[in-house]
Amino acid sequence: MTSTPDTSAAPAGGAAHVVTAAERRSAWRTIRRVLPYVWPEDAIWARRRVLMALAALVMAKLVAVGTPILYKLAVDSLADEASGPALLLALGAVGLTVAYGLARLMTVGFQELRDVLFARVGQRALRRLALETFTHIHRLSLRYHITRKTGGLSRIIERGVKGVDFLLRFLVFSVGPLILELTLVALVLFVLFDVWYLAAVAGTVALYVLFTFRVTEWRVRIRREMNAQDTDANQKAIDSLLNFETVKYFNAESWEAGRYDGAMARYETAALKTNYTLAMLNVGQAMIITSGLVAVMVLAALGVQRGDLTVGDFVMVNAYMIQITLPLGFLGTVYREIRQALVDMGEMFDLLEQPAEVTDRPGARPLQVTGGEVVFDGVAFGYDPARPILQGISLRVGPGETVAIVGPSGAGKSTIGRLLFRFYDVTGGALRIDGQDLRDITQDSLHAAIGVVPQDTVLFNDSIRYNIAYGRPEASAAEIEAAARAARIHEFIRSLPEGYDTQVGERGLKLSGGEKQRVGIARTILKNPPILLLDEATSALDTQTEQSIQAALEAMGRGRTVITIAHRLSTVVRADRIVVLEEGRIVEQGRHEELLARAGRYAAMWARQGQEDPAPATGPADG
Repeated sequence: MTSTPDTSAAPAGGAAHVVTAAERRSAWRTIRRVLPYVWPEDAIWARRRVLMALAALVMAKLVAVGTPILYKLAVDSLADEASGPALLLALGAVGLTVAYGLARLMTVGFQELRDVLFARVGQRALRRLALETFTHIHRLSLRYHITRKTGGLSRIIERGVKGVDFLLRFLVFSVGPLILELTLVALVLFVLFDVWYLAAVAGTVALYVLFTFRVTEWRVRIRREMNAQDTDANQKAIDSLLNFETVKYFNAESWEAGRYDGAMARYETAALKTNYTLAMLNVGQAMIITSGLVAVMVLAALGVQRGDLTVGDFVMVNAYMIQITLPLGFLGTVYREIRQALVDMGEMFDLLEQPAEVTDRPGARPLQVTGGEVVFDGVAFGYDPARPILQGISLRVGPGETVAIVGPSGAGKSTIGRLLFRFYDVTGGALRIDGQDLRDITQDSLHAAIGVVPQDTVLFNDSIRYNIAYGRPEASAAEIEAAARAARIHEFIRSLPEGYDTQVGERGLKLSGGEKQRVGIARTILKNPPILLLDEATSALDTQTEQSIQAALEAMGRGRTVITIAHRLSTVVRADRIVVLEEGRIVEQGRHEELLARAGRYAAMWARQGQEDPAPATGPADG
């Protein structure tokens, strides 16, 4: 007769002690969004299973409501007060007891049959929703992913999918059956006894529901505070673990532990309030249920004393009251969890409704690469309209040409690379490949045509073979090894005990920077794109490793259009053309020797870098 303890976490939200109109609209929106997954138009088998599950549910409740009548007849038969259908009375006390047991077994059987029938439908719905959410997240813009928090986003997905599972199981198979059972029991008491029994049961249920809902709404505010601290602690933990090396560099283990413990302390305070208020809710529910049970049993006892009822009637009334109080005892938990599931699912559907900043236009065509010419035609762009980054860039990179883009931090070098890969759309001018505006072609075909080697190659926590094959998953083992040879890492891989099956660890941390870069080059070679974008590909490496990898990059670039974004000028001296970018504008361009002869910006940068320590820069690429 009590609610179960709070064990589930839920995302932070605005504190509220009443259900607002906006929350109700959000709840109905969420339910409408879920229904097509449970009642899919493209799967008749799923609809049939839903109908059969509902039929099994109704049968389970009909048998459950009839079971106490068999109990009554058995008791009356033993007390020699039997009256009722002759067919049932013919069974005798033992037969009625066996029939009572069979009826209870049938109730459980129909309930399990209901779950078995619906399980495949529910799991299919969860899988489709999870896949849709996962796919949509990958479609969202780079701007969104730069600003998101990984811990919070993973919780939204996890809780949203769990919320759907909870809603399907409890809203359909707990609240619905509870209402049906309460209605049937009330009708039985009204027909077999009188209106006062119905009034007592209805009053008890109404008072119980009102008390449970009011207190639960009040507790939602406390639970949300608890869950806000849970989310905060989770984000701090994930952020700290993702930056493990930085924590070590600055000897900040104690600082990170203190931040995490502070969040957990606030979670502890809110969790204690949640537990205390749960105890209050349980006591109040027990008082209401017990009062209602006693009131109905007193009515039945008085009826037995007057001779209007039999002992079996008294037992039957008791059985009905216990039968309805058990599911009522979970009403507080179910109601709260349904509310929270709707909130969790609402956040997931909000995520699904988050528009992708860059989308394919209707009728977009696949990119046709005939030579690999890349043209920036008066390109303007800014991440913030008030702060332009590129201001009218016009640049042509011919087929098979290697063009290097250099300049100070903040000049917009990496922004050019992001626009080429269409992480963002230009705000002015046009960007074309072989005469085709990037906004008029499909993103899939664009991404397939460009190979990128970034400053810091991030690897998946899998084998070296998997990471190289990521460039072309269907590639054969021989093709993977050929790519590794071209990237000059094959011999190193062969020297490892597990060879190509060696696990690289989280983000590739088991490999050195140079080894990771070579794996990244190998997977780009395997992809075999006509256009290459080298975004500060060697700036994080030592000089000796850089020179070795530079040779691999130059070999990879032969016969391809290559755009190199570089901080270290020594890596681009053999480029066909060097473009100097400053404050979003091209200020110089030409070959290395020509630019030095002009004694302009490039020559000054070359002289300055020659005087600096030759150790590689470790800072991030510019925006």
